[in-house]
Order: sequence, then structure tokens, then C-alpha cells
Amino acid sequence: MADEGTTDDDWVPPRVMVTVDLVILTVRAGRLDVLLIERGIEPYADRLALPGGFIANEHEDTVDAADRELREETGLDSSELHLEQLGAYATPDRDPRGRVITVAYLAIAPDLPAPTSGGDARNARWQSAHYCVENDSLLAFDHHRILSDGLDRAIRKLEHTSLATQFCPEPFTIADLRRVYEAVWNASLDPRNFHRKVSKTSQFVIPIGRKRNSDTGRPAELYRRGPATTLYPPMLRERASTH
Repeated sequence: MADEGTTDDDWVPPRVMVTVDLVILTVRAGRLDVLLIERGIEPYADRLALPGGFIANEHEDTVDAADRELREETGLDSSELHLEQLGAYATPDRDPRGRVITVAYLAIAPDLPAPTSGGDARNARWQSAHYCVENDSLLAFDHHRILSDGLDRAIRKLEHTSLATQFCPEPFTIADLRRVYEAVWNASLDPRNFHRKVSKTSQFVIPIGRKRNSDTGRPAELYRRGPATTLYPPMLRERASTH
């Protein structure tokens, strides 16, 4: 549609570039980590940022671009991740290179290994997700906002969906699952109360009939992911002390 005072024939669509950005979360050593890259080029050279980049051409879907950027910049394969679209970010001045709209994706996988670097990334590393959110000047572009939205999505979905099991390599124990909730929610949970809640939630986890031996106590029952995607009753957060 043309602006007032112009005709449709005079109107020229604005030049808009499209990127993808990835919020990749995993639990490592009991801590919720996000994958960050150190930018090797301007703008924001030497600053930490979420992995991502421009779509390759007019035929590339954003989810395909997300998969490509994941492999190019980190060496990780999206086929082994839980991947969902987080949202679009289009504030006019979010990128000094011009009008750039980014489509952000949230990716989750169990205990991911140390990443490799490529593309315009000098190196890739795991960093505490909660620490990054608490320090709003740490990340380049508007990546603090994107990461905050991704963390908030994960926190809320753990209450009402089975997303927590995506952080756990199978098979896992109830204690493994509790540590995921503690890492994402940044809170300490009562083990007995948590075990009771999981046991009451239909089809959340399924026992596999084996146990894991422990040096500190009796063997723990092992589980796999159940078919439930929505939890009933939900795993509502407790009023608990934060880490």
C-alpha cells in the first residue's frame, strides 16, 4: 500500500534482510547452559552473541537456515535437538547493518558436548543461561531479549509440558529429571515431593524395568520419556529457595 501523496506505481518496498538466531539450551554438570559464539567480524566484533546468520537465498526456509547455521558455527546437528520457533524480532534499529528481521529458534538437547566454531564465529562456548539473562549488556544486538524470551519459554513449558525430558539422555532417573527442573527454574526442589508429583502425572515417564546402581544409596529406577506432551496435573513451581 502506498503512503499518502504517492501512487501504488511510485511505491518501492523497503529493503529488508532476514536472519535466524538460535537459543540452544542444555543442562551440563547441573547448570542450565546456553551456547554462545564470540563474533569474529563487525558489527560487535569480539562480543558474545547467539549463533545465527543470514538466510542463504530467497529459496531457503528459516528452519533450514537455522539447521545450516547450527552446523556451520557449532558443529552440532539439529536432528538430535528439540527445535521450535521462538518468535520474530523486527525492531528497526536492532542491527546497525540495516533493517534486519530475525526469526529465533529455541533448541534443547541433553548434555551437549563442547562445540566447535566456524563461519564468522571466533569460538563457541557454553555459558550459564541465568548469568547471561542477569547481565543485560553481555550479548551483542538484541540477543539479551531473545535469550530472555527463550529462557522464559523453557521455564513455563516445564510446568505444563514434558519438555524437561528433552534435557535428559535416556534412560534417566527421577533424580536426573529433578536436576533438570532445578537447573532451568534455578531453584532447589524437595526430592520426595518432586518424586510424588512425577509419579502422579500420567504418561510423563515410563519405567523400563532396570535400575542404576549407586555408590551412595540403593539402586534408582530407570525411566524413558512417556507419550504425554501435556502434563496433567501440571508440575507447578514450588516456593523454593533459588540456587
